[in-house]
Amino acid sequence: MNTTTTAPAAPPLPDDLTAVLKRMRMPYLRTAAPEVLATARAQRWDPTEVLRVLLAEEARGRDEATKAARRKAAGLPAGKTFESWRESDSSIPTQSALATLEWVGRAENLAISGPSGTGKTHFLEALAHQVIDAGTRVSWFTLESLTAAIGRAGADGSIGKTIARITRAELIVVDDIGMLPSGQAAAEAFYRLVDATYERRSLAVTSNIHPAGFDTIMPKTLATAAVDRLLHHAHVIITEGTSLRLTDATAGRGVVPLN
Repeated sequence: MNTTTTAPAAPPLPDDLTAVLKRMRMPYLRTAAPEVLATARAQRWDPTEVLRVLLAEEARGRDEATKAARRKAAGLPAGKTFESWRESDSSIPTQSALATLEWVGRAENLAISGPSGTGKTHFLEALAHQVIDAGTRVSWFTLESLTAAIGRAGADGSIGKTIARITRAELIVVDDIGMLPSGQAAAEAFYRLVDATYERRSLAVTSNIHPAGFDTIMPKTLATAAVDRLLHHAHVIITEGTSLRLTDATAGRGVVPLN
């Protein structure tokens, strides 16, 4: 006959101590405290060790909550990270060097261009997750969503405040430039962002065309001025090959087989 025993639950904290911890806004310490204190009593921890463990738990919880909030605020498109990235299938060079994020610390830019399906967005989103994990912030846009955000700000005269809010992030991304036609409003929004981030923040863009060709999809004067600033301190990556999505679909890896 098999019998299982469960350890008794740790006694809850006294109400007055719980109230103080709530007032001090220490939810993670409060949650961990009963188990930690029970362990400390059983193993006769030094009081300083108890304090260290409890404060470390509060710090860990706050860090995780901050990262979760920053992921939500960033507006990342699909939750893709390096865990699902197939480095050997990609034509992107210097992947390991870019993943160190040293270029973000130096406020350098990144421009990735190439055919659709060659991993541009996946790779950049994986980098964005690493930026957040490193304790900094990301703002993610398509050219269309950036244009809409600047357009709304123009309607109420808050363009400066909107640009300042966007550029509080250490990495700003504009994804899929060139997938749809771009007019004067898009060119102005893109130029404003490039100018505001120039030598202050890292700006990363993906496009199916090289940035030197942006004047074919935007008014030439604005495109030329924006690209001049964008590429001055930029790592320029050119992808090639067939679509990884199409390859997966052809090989039957695009869906889970039906039973």
